[in-house]
Amino acid sequence: MIGIEQRAICDGVNFRSIRDTKFKTMRISAHLIVPMSRQTAAENALLPFLLSRASREYPDFTKLGQRLAELYGASLNADVQKLGDLQVLSLSASGIADRYALEGEAISGELAKLLCSILFDPPLVDGLFPEDGFEQEKRQTMELIDSEYSDKRTYARQRCEAIMCADEPYGVNRYGGKEDIARVERPALTAAWKRLLDTAKIELMVLGDCDPAPVYEGFRAAFETLGSRKTADCTTKVVRSAEKVNTVTEKMDVAQGKLVMGFRTGTATPDEEVPATRLMAALFGGTPNSKLFLNVREKLSLCYYCSASYNSMKGIMLVQSGVEVKNMERAKEEILRQLDEVKQGNFDESEVEAAKMSLCNSYRTLSDSLGGLENWYLSQTFASHSQQPEEAAAQINAVTRQEIIDAANRVTLDTVYCLVGNGEDAQ
Repeated sequence: MIGIEQRAICDGVNFRSIRDTKFKTMRISAHLIVPMSRQTAAENALLPFLLSRASREYPDFTKLGQRLAELYGASLNADVQKLGDLQVLSLSASGIADRYALEGEAISGELAKLLCSILFDPPLVDGLFPEDGFEQEKRQTMELIDSEYSDKRTYARQRCEAIMCADEPYGVNRYGGKEDIARVERPALTAAWKRLLDTAKIELMVLGDCDPAPVYEGFRAAFETLGSRKTADCTTKVVRSAEKVNTVTEKMDVAQGKLVMGFRTGTATPDEEVPATRLMAALFGGTPNSKLFLNVREKLSLCYYCSASYNSMKGIMLVQSGVEVKNMERAKEEILRQLDEVKQGNFDESEVEAAKMSLCNSYRTLSDSLGGLENWYLSQTFASHSQQPEEAAAQINAVTRQEIIDAANRVTLDTVYCLVGNGEDAQ
């Protein structure tokens, strides 16, 4: 990696360049970060997809496609995700590195101009987004929600999170609800677009083999035209421990039961105990050598799959498993027993080393793709210190056995969600 540069463009707008000449491509992204809210989630979620369709300069798919083709087959992408209690709306342009342009064109500068035109100058008609594109994106976003509903593993995880965080913004679906999307009208989209430009915390990123200077200047000039901004308060509520266990069983036409257990870990970004909690979760259920995999799945054959994941922004850990309904109670008991094993320090050094090796390898491979690097640095947005993956790996390697035990003893069970087939009951 050649270098990382970070500087502010204006209030609430941060520019970050991660330059690495080993890539033959580059990527420019604008991430608009706003507080997650049931009232605005749906209209916000529609915007990146709607904006990526066209701009005033390239007012339809054909003209926009022609321009992307001229830039050596560049591409535009839109995405919506959650980062703690925040909704992240992303627009990205990807293309070849400048040094591969046949006529010496500045592809990075041209893509920055294109992304600015998409973000700042959409093809509004009488102040509204075109109706055909608006209706199409509403339909496609509702189809995205349907696809997540159809994937029962994803659905069960989302239901557990929604129940666990019912009183927190994190409990809202990243796209909002289908009914909310169906109710969105075009004037609301125009107002939401203006509100985002004025209040969102914005992370601009340039990654790969790219000179960041023309990209920075392009966005700086665009934001100058907006005038002053007032950035929204982008904080995440962290519930440190669970006061009681909430158990919910739902029935659906499924062949395989799903058991998802939500835990409060007592540790979240930017706490200094995050590396120890991350390693604890890996040792408990994050690798093929973990206690959940080797015992609950392999030795006892209670689950088709069983794994743990730690969300450091929210300070929660989820254990997801596919279970036959007759085994659901035994699986839950064994998952909790394996957590107690970690709490009591009943693990050996080989388990610790395997967990460390797995995590450190995942950090090393982040730099193999622009997408991996982008997700990593986006996750660092609210950290007290923006780390490089190598620094995070060093922190993991420095975690002690006692710190793992301490991290496990901060964990409390909050929610148990069971998805069972029609006519079945979790025993």
